[in-house]
Amino acid sequence: MGYSQYVARRRARFRGCNGQQVNIPYGSILEAQDGVLLWKGQPLCLDTSHDAHEFFSLNDDSQGKERGELVDTILSLLESKPRMTEKQKEDRQHCWDKVWKDSICLKYKRAEHKDFWLWSHEFYNAPLEDLRHIALLIGAAA
Repeated sequence: MGYSQYVARRRARFRGCNGQQVNIPYGSILEAQDGVLLWKGQPLCLDTSHDAHEFFSLNDDSQGKERGELVDTILSLLESKPRMTEKQKEDRQHCWDKVWKDSICLKYKRAEHKDFWLWSHEFYNAPLEDLRHIALLIGAAA
C-alpha cells in the first residue's frame, strides 16, 4: 500500500506526466493513488520522481509542512554552492562527515551508490523524529 496524501512544500511549477504545465500553490493537498500523485484528479508525477521529492511532502500524518521544512533545511545545509569560501567548504565537509557516520542517516542513503551520497525515497517520507535528528546533527537551529 502506498501513501495517500501529500502537501506542496513550495509552489510547484513544472510540466506534469500528462504534458500539462502546472502551478500548484504552497500548502495545496494532493492525493496519491498507486504511487502516482494526482492534482485535480489528474496524474501529475510518480511519488518517487524528482518532481515529487522537490516539491511535495508526505502528509498522511498531517505533518507534511514540517516534514518539508526539515527536508529543505537538511538539503540546504549540505548543498555545495558556487563561490564558497574555504571555511564554508570545511564546515560543509564536517557536516557530511557526520552524516556518513550516523546510523540514522545511513538508513536513508541509497545503497547502490557506494562512493557518494544520494538520499533515498524513504528520506523524503521519513518520520519527523529522524529528520529532526539529521537536522540537529548537521547544525540546523532547533
